[in-house]
Amino acid sequence: MTLTSPKPYRIGIALSGGGARGFAHVGALKALEENGIRPDIIAGVSAGAIVAALYAAGVPLSKMIKLFTDAKFRDFCELTVKGGGFFKIDKFKGFLRHALGDYSDIGELPIPLYIGATDLDHGTATIFDKGDIVEAVAASCSIPILFRPVEIGGVRYVDGGVLRNMPSWMLRDKCDCLIGVNCSPLPDRNTRNSVMDIALRTYHLMLRANVKDDMKLCDLAVETPEIASYKVFNLKEIQQVYIRGYAAAKSALKSWPLSDQYKTNQIIK
Repeated sequence: MTLTSPKPYRIGIALSGGGARGFAHVGALKALEENGIRPDIIAGVSAGAIVAALYAAGVPLSKMIKLFTDAKFRDFCELTVKGGGFFKIDKFKGFLRHALGDYSDIGELPIPLYIGATDLDHGTATIFDKGDIVEAVAASCSIPILFRPVEIGGVRYVDGGVLRNMPSWMLRDKCDCLIGVNCSPLPDRNTRNSVMDIALRTYHLMLRANVKDDMKLCDLAVETPEIASYKVFNLKEIQQVYIRGYAAAKSALKSWPLSDQYKTNQIIK
């Protein structure tokens, strides 16, 4: 590798969606940091957008876990009688705004951030690289029907995973080395016949299908099959999910020939 990089950034990290299983991203980032690897730019979709935004704002990985420890689904959303979804996520927005501290605009963040969402009105995948962080993350997390779409600039947005659940495509042309972490393995086959369970499995089939090609864009692809049995909305298990993500990244790094090439001398959080 030459001293002058042909692309704007040296290392990029892309984080997929995955609900509560997205806490595997925190573990994966910890493993990367321990190996001396830190991103110069980061992108996220849905749960990955939450982790990416907090990371870009400089929130320590250990604090990310503490922020959600003992939290419940109802702490972040509430039922709504208005159309567009069963729940509104105003409480989540307030929570995230507080966690981000002094940062409110994507352009202000210490680490460049891309957030993926789905433009419901035009049927396209959208990248937010400027504007209100919280609104962009909320849009990226708004699972259709379950949550009300988030309106930004007169356009309605829903979960970025609907069209592109792995945001590697946003970064491939912008960094020399691209690392992708996929936290949306297909759930166990023993799905119950309830409406919610069938809907969630169908949703995950869709997510998984649109991840495969985008994972191929990565120089290092970290898969997390060990978290398949964890529930999407169960925050009680985030510590175990974190451990699984850490182990998956550690394992991937062992067999990655470029691991030493992309180390830095920065202090690990």
